[in-house]
Amino acid sequence: LAEEQAREEAVTKKIRERCALFKKLLARNKTALELMSELEGCLAGLKQCNLEHIRASSSQISVAVHQMVQSLAALSNGQYNSLLDAYATIAAQIEGQLNTRREPANVALCPYVLPLTSIRLKDNWCVGGKMANLGEISAHLNLKVPDGFAITVSAYDHFMEANDLTSFIAQKMSTADFLDLEAIVQLSQELQQAILQAKIPADLSEAIVQELVKLAARQGRDCLLALRSSAVGEDSVETTYAGQYRSELNVPFDEALHVWKEIVASKYALSAMSYRFQHGIPDDLAPMCGGVLPMVQAKSGGVAYSRDPVRGWDTVVINAVSGLPQGVVDGGTIPDVYTIQHQDFSKVEKRPAKETCVITDSLALRLAKVTMQLEEYYNNPQDVEWAVNAEDELIILQSRPLLVEENVAESLKEEKLDSALQECLLFKDGIPASPGVGMGAPYIVRKQADMLQFPDHAILVCERAYPTWAALLPRCSGLISEAGGTAGHLASVAREYKIPAIFSVTGACASLANFKEITVDAARAMIFQGFHPELVKAKKEESHDAKESEVYQRLAAVAKFITPLHLLDPNSADFKPENCTSLHDIIRFCHEKSVGLLFFSEDTQGEKIGKQLRSNGVKLQYWVVDMGGAVTKRAESNFVDIKEIVNLPMLSLWEGMVKIPWAGPPSVGAAGFMSVVLQSTMNPELESTAPSTMTDRNFFILDDHYMILQARYGYHFSTVEGQITDRVSENFVTFQFKGGAADLERRILRVDMIASLLEEFQFRVDRKEDALFAMAEGFSRENTAKRIALLGYLLIHSRQSDTIMLEVERAKVFKAKLLQDMHTLMDGTLDCIA
Repeated sequence: LAEEQAREEAVTKKIRERCALFKKLLARNKTALELMSELEGCLAGLKQCNLEHIRASSSQISVAVHQMVQSLAALSNGQYNSLLDAYATIAAQIEGQLNTRREPANVALCPYVLPLTSIRLKDNWCVGGKMANLGEISAHLNLKVPDGFAITVSAYDHFMEANDLTSFIAQKMSTADFLDLEAIVQLSQELQQAILQAKIPADLSEAIVQELVKLAARQGRDCLLALRSSAVGEDSVETTYAGQYRSELNVPFDEALHVWKEIVASKYALSAMSYRFQHGIPDDLAPMCGGVLPMVQAKSGGVAYSRDPVRGWDTVVINAVSGLPQGVVDGGTIPDVYTIQHQDFSKVEKRPAKETCVITDSLALRLAKVTMQLEEYYNNPQDVEWAVNAEDELIILQSRPLLVEENVAESLKEEKLDSALQECLLFKDGIPASPGVGMGAPYIVRKQADMLQFPDHAILVCERAYPTWAALLPRCSGLISEAGGTAGHLASVAREYKIPAIFSVTGACASLANFKEITVDAARAMIFQGFHPELVKAKKEESHDAKESEVYQRLAAVAKFITPLHLLDPNSADFKPENCTSLHDIIRFCHEKSVGLLFFSEDTQGEKIGKQLRSNGVKLQYWVVDMGGAVTKRAESNFVDIKEIVNLPMLSLWEGMVKIPWAGPPSVGAAGFMSVVLQSTMNPELESTAPSTMTDRNFFILDDHYMILQARYGYHFSTVEGQITDRVSENFVTFQFKGGAADLERRILRVDMIASLLEEFQFRVDRKEDALFAMAEGFSRENTAKRIALLGYLLIHSRQSDTIMLEVERAKVFKAKLLQDMHTLMDGTLDCIA
């Protein structure tokens, strides 16, 4: 007896050593699955993430999986070394998808500075959209544009790399939570400050100064400058970046270098960062270029649209103010609005902001013709920023593609409101800025602190249509401003986000603060008290498809090497390292093989391992291996009583197994019975006397908080693994299920039934044919215990149910009974945690 006990203790010691390795493997397994869950949430649109986050998460998953492979190698004494090759292949594929950072620009092809006269549209990649379009217009359309030069992407890259800002910013953004507005405000301030404190390299400074000297020689040293952002990717059809980056006017020559740094820093302004995040634009694919132009001494200025962007009508729409266009684009004033029908270039319709119009009808018609000339040249509707100087010269400051809504029904012009709507009408004299119907609670925003408190799905109401409010648009149901017009930057971004918006609504802030619910009908420029969903039919609502974004496509490309699970059946001949084609496959392989190695390695095979479980004096076909803290006292015999177990996961599983009595297997019809007979004759392992994995013992491995059960119930195999602590982040349960006595079709149907039942209770489920893997994590102590109990219930009550799966009505009733019992367990109190 002493010799036998010594041998058992020696074997148990080896198992404990393996368990230490296994628990390390398990910890990495959990880390990898949690990170994979986050990526799957991004793919499903339930979470949002940027490219830096994808890179960081993918790297963390790869590290965790590599550590699992190493743990398995130690457990198996090198038996699965070929898994390292599979890992290396997959890791290289992931790196290939992630290692697509934009390479720094070649200075030989793109000098630090370029004069506007040498810039064309094809140079967009080097100078950004704004300057590329100005160079193109100057060269080919005989239209006047300002003098000046571009500070290129090469200059930006050199500045960022010289100050180690690229890696610093990537690291900061990889851990940023872009759904936490307060955190992003702090990040924005930190990144901008880092850029402003950085030094411009001497050779770059010299290149910019030399070009400034040339410009001063042409324009005069007393000339003031306009420094404008011109980021790569800016001014495209779908992503205008309207107003998201900084431009600075009236800059003296000797301040130009510092102001250029401010423009670079504006890439990380709150609204700009949020804009890129919402559009799925990787940070490194939006390098900041700039334009240095002499100031235009403007009598008037504004923005002209070659088509009505809100209603899609064939109308040139001109917004004009006295002086520079800044008052139009910044949304701080109410502009004059002029409209000219494409079919009649002799008539101008006017809506002046004051009694006197800013521009004459003849200038409006001249602007309309130039705007249509630009549309014809670019073969696309255009958004044109313009100014008129003291000599009445028309100067084009910018031309970019215009996003135009589909033609809104002409009937809206004449449609009458019914009496009920008429009684609810609050405002009807604003300017439509972005079409659609939005409903929500009005929320007044006057300062940045108000942004931090902005509730989801509210109607944003502001005094001025400042571009900085764009950071709130993804959370808005609608937008109302007391100032601004169709041509403002905020209006452009609202149209991109498909947010209904009405501007120039006098007194909106004071009036709407008294209402809890309002409806914005932007196409009609009307605001109603209460919710009126019937108005939504007036406009086909659309939403931005995140799946078209650069970030989503990169995520999808990476995820196919991470998240798919192809290896589900450990008894299949295909369950081997060379068939692992994703990190999830490797995780599954490591987990499955490590469980087997705990008990069935050469130096423990055939030994009596653990203590046999007893309940009410009855010996059960379960053996318990206590790794420490799972049993109240050391068993002196070969048995341990269920009352002596203090491991909560096991007690929860056990309670689920016994709390609701099993009524026995479903009565089998003739077809189901013949299926079992046929399977038994085809598979000799199903003979009850055959030596096979079917006759292995059922083992519990336990410590104070952790449990794993490897068991056979009838013709199917199951593994349940769980951990319960007071820390929610450490709690989890996994379930693996395979097999059955009936034919494959019936077994698959049973797995589908079990999967759908588990999904009712927030399990994440993967399945392949008759194999299933499920996981639930991040629940409280009590809720994790209840989910483990659900698995105990299913282990017992789903036995032999595969035989009835083709009898549709019986299967439906059976599933309903299982679901009812599972809800009873979830809604009740477990005795083990009472």
